Amino acid sequence: MGQDDKRRRILDAAVTVFARSGFYTSKVADVAREAGVADGTIYLYFKNKEDLLIQVFMDTMERVLHRQDEALAGCVDPIEQLRRFITVHFEVAGSSPALAEVITVELRQSAKFMRATEMKPFGRYLGIIARIVAEGQEKGVFRRDIQPRFVARALFGMLDELALEWATSEQEQEMTDLRGQAVSVVLGGLLGTQEHSGQR
Repeated sequence: MGQDDKRRRILDAAVTVFARSGFYTSKVADVAREAGVADGTIYLYFKNKEDLLIQVFMDTMERVLHRQDEALAGCVDPIEQLRRFITVHFEVAGSSPALAEVITVELRQSAKFMRATEMKPFGRYLGIIARIVAEGQEKGVFRRDIQPRFVARALFGMLDELALEWATSEQEQEMTDLRGQAVSVVLGGLLGTQEHSGQR
């Protein structure tokens, strides 16, 4: 087994353990046991348990960004681009309830992550949304009175919250239902009548 394969196996094991037991009550030894490696092997790839959690996030973001690039390639219609973006987000979240729970629940409890993690991948993620919205505004498809970066933050917040609810529930609602409602809400706002914000 190559180094990349072993690293991948450790990350997958970390997701399973953190989702099952919670990040703070989990031990590196638990992850090693789940991955089928010696405890010391973990430290060949990761500094500590916090680093393992952060790398789960970084690895997930890179995979999501790659999937987004593939999904958006060759698509020039802003409405379809947003649909595809939202679809990919839910496809990734829906592929693993354990991963969705770790990203939306356990990660937020790490002060070190919130304070010190290199957030360029997340910035790129928001940048994709903002670019789609800006291009849609330039083409006259989307209303122009909403800032693209605001839409990016608001859209991520909605998708993240929906993934959190799905991951921590009995998953009775299909991801496709959530995706459809999210698309409807976002496009309803972007295609709606332009209004003066905060004024009555």
